[in-house]
Amino acid sequence: MTVSTTPASGRRLHRAWFVAAVAFVAILGAAGFRATPGVLITPLQEEFGWSAGTISLAVSINLVLYGLMAPFAAALMDRFGMRRVVAAALVLIAAGSGLTVFMTATWQLLLFWGVLVGLGTGSMALVFAATVVDRWFVRHRGLVTGILTAAGATGQLVFLPVLAWLAEGPGWRFASLTVAGAALAVVPFVWWLLRDRPEDIGTTALGADPAAPRPAPPATANAAVRAVSVLAAAARTRPFWFLAGGFAICGASTNGLVGTHFIPAAHDHGMAEPVAAGLLAVIGIFDIVGTVASGWLSDRIDPKVLLGVYYALRGLSLMVLPGLFAATTEPSMLIFIVFYGLDWVATVPPTVALCRRVYGADGAVVFGWVFGSHQVGAAIAAVGAGLTRDHLGAYDLAWYAAGALCLLAAGMSLAIGHARGR
Repeated sequence: MTVSTTPASGRRLHRAWFVAAVAFVAILGAAGFRATPGVLITPLQEEFGWSAGTISLAVSINLVLYGLMAPFAAALMDRFGMRRVVAAALVLIAAGSGLTVFMTATWQLLLFWGVLVGLGTGSMALVFAATVVDRWFVRHRGLVTGILTAAGATGQLVFLPVLAWLAEGPGWRFASLTVAGAALAVVPFVWWLLRDRPEDIGTTALGADPAAPRPAPPATANAAVRAVSVLAAAARTRPFWFLAGGFAICGASTNGLVGTHFIPAAHDHGMAEPVAAGLLAVIGIFDIVGTVASGWLSDRIDPKVLLGVYYALRGLSLMVLPGLFAATTEPSMLIFIVFYGLDWVATVPPTVALCRRVYGADGAVVFGWVFGSHQVGAAIAAVGAGLTRDHLGAYDLAWYAAGALCLLAAGMSLAIGHARGR
């Protein structure tokens, strides 16, 4: 297959699609690596006697860093390039995951799975997808955003059942080493195929006018300064707080609650862990469909309307979940899994579109901060649900609270204006 380096070739595949493919693989891995602690909660409890709240603290650190690293990662990609940042992140993940096989104390769990893996996965989270789309695509932006976002669901689909089987069979250490090996295996592909900007290889973004002036990289030598300055400017506008607040609730109701505690909650009702992990994988299957469709819709329908609908439906579904758990997979649970899967991260494409629409060239960095709020919400939910389980003996209150918050997020989304000051 011939790779196009000019935008004029109508029948050759534009290089942007190759960059998107590499980004898909990297984001796929990041999602799978970050989701791994969900299958380790019960094995770590059984081996070390650690409480759900203690293990959830490591998950929360992971989630916070996964999100808070995002705006700095976006600025670092502007400064050093996507290829270097993503390759370094994969090495960091491999180190954090591999070192867990030697841990004997909770502080080591916090450092390895919490800090190292959190920093690594955060460096190639959804802000990476936003950066790729902004640099390489003018046409099909919503669709490509949906496809790259779906990579997160695919990572869950690929990794969770395998890791759950390893954790229950050979042991959780084999699961950790699998993550480390998979992260290292992706590095050569990132270094070989990923390119930072179309201009680096003498082409233009897909759909861009070849005669139009090519955008210059941001003129800043300090990634941290740019990330903070963009936050300071965005924080003075109302849309930022609606976006950040809604996305915090999004994180609480997905990664923090369902992604972290669905497996142990199902296990409380007698369901085997591999079966519960398989249900999460099914969420991943339908999330691919829902997220790609959401990206396509974001090119055609007002993104804030889409967000309002997504959050409202998610909230209602969470409120019925406590009555669906059983030792076996009942049809009602399968209906929930399909429905929730379609809605899982369908919120991302319209959120990215709104950040780009309201904040222009700073949209990727703004989305990084919005995504940071997503992970802060996820971290609070991860710890809160764990403590709820420890003190009340069940997760029911956590599901109901998350459902109510999603309804609040629907209202916040519909209130977003399209100008910076609104």
